[in-house]
Amino acid sequence: MTHGWPSSFADYMSGLTEEEKARAGGVEEWQQVSGYAVIQGTRPQTLAYGLVDSPAGQLAWNLDAFASWGQDVGGLSPDDILTNVAIYWFTGTAGSSGRLYRESASDWTPPSEPGKTPTGIAVFPGDTTARRYTEQVHNVVHWSEFSVGGHYAALQAPSLLADDIRSFFSGL
Repeated sequence: MTHGWPSSFADYMSGLTEEEKARAGGVEEWQQVSGYAVIQGTRPQTLAYGLVDSPAGQLAWNLDAFASWGQDVGGLSPDDILTNVAIYWFTGTAGSSGRLYRESASDWTPPSEPGKTPTGIAVFPGDTTARRYTEQVHNVVHWSEFSVGGHYAALQAPSLLADDIRSFFSGL
């Protein structure tokens, strides 16, 4: 283990609270049913051609993300979903948004010490964040947990997210 970081998933789960274990269990499930990060981390440009070429492909990719992450669309209307997809489609940013996975893959291992930048974390339903591991990587000065929202918090719980961002920055 590097800097207290677990060497296996079993080590990761050891010592977590029941709530953290439930969250972390989602990572293992997500890895078994979704190639999302693997595809974008290894072949982002290949995927990008299909998403930029086809609005139906972009819609399918986005809807699959909701389905494979076990989330319903939590209060989102069809217009909300189509707006999200349209932003990727009209701006042609499917490729650049996916390349982040490829470009940051070497950074997926924890650093030897936490960063110095003050960091705020908002944990929404479906997130897999465990505070004790997050604090080994980041200088966490603000931590919030919410019972509504999800991975798409800006769409699912925009007021909560905006208020939390304000709270984080007002504390700096």
